[in-house]
Amino acid sequence: MPSDQEDSVLELNVGGVFYTTALATLTREADSHLADMFKERASLEKDAKGKYFVDRDGVLFRYVLDFLRNQALVLPEGFRERARLRQEASFYGLGNLDKAIQEQSAGGEASSLQQKRGYITVGYRGSFAFGREGLTDVKFRKLSRILVCGRVALCRDVFGETLNESRDPDHGMSDRYTSRFFLKHSSIEQAFDMLQEQGFKLVASCGSGTAGGNQAGLKPGVDFEENRWNHYNEFVFVRE
Repeated sequence: MPSDQEDSVLELNVGGVFYTTALATLTREADSHLADMFKERASLEKDAKGKYFVDRDGVLFRYVLDFLRNQALVLPEGFRERARLRQEASFYGLGNLDKAIQEQSAGGEASSLQQKRGYITVGYRGSFAFGREGLTDVKFRKLSRILVCGRVALCRDVFGETLNESRDPDHGMSDRYTSRFFLKHSSIEQAFDMLQEQGFKLVASCGSGTAGGNQAGLKPGVDFEENRWNHYNEFVFVRE
């Protein structure tokens, strides 16, 4: 058994995700299975680089470490893996973490009721797409991207995994508004279906006219016929 002074800083490989942490952090809850694992480190496997290997969910382990370091549970807004995190807490024998997850889940349900009302604005820029055969091969709607604006919690609640947040620089902030989201699909009816399923109703809409015959300033590779039919539409939905 290693002495208390050996390996006070440990390198871990948890399910393929690497961590560096203190032995004191891992053994903070002395009666937990996690503490027992690292008190008796001789029984732990090591990977090819000499890191202690734990065959568990490596991504969720970051929340286990955060809880042990801060003695508080802080999860990102829209976190959807509480059941799996409770499973990890059970495996590691961290009763306090499991209790914190349950309490936050109960608080989250109350918070979601408070956030029930709100507005979401959906917009898209579209055109006609003319094929090689001209009007005989036309697509009467060509959408490049569907944009989503509104309160972050509401947008995530409605659109879930179809919401692309890659261009939102403030994704870690909670309970805020954004105009930087867009959807991973280009079917406006699918977006409307998702809003309807969540109880939203259309209350307003607007649209721009087509670009007309102005050909000046076209970028290389932009089709003139498509460009002249460019238009933008926006729809405002509310859930009361």
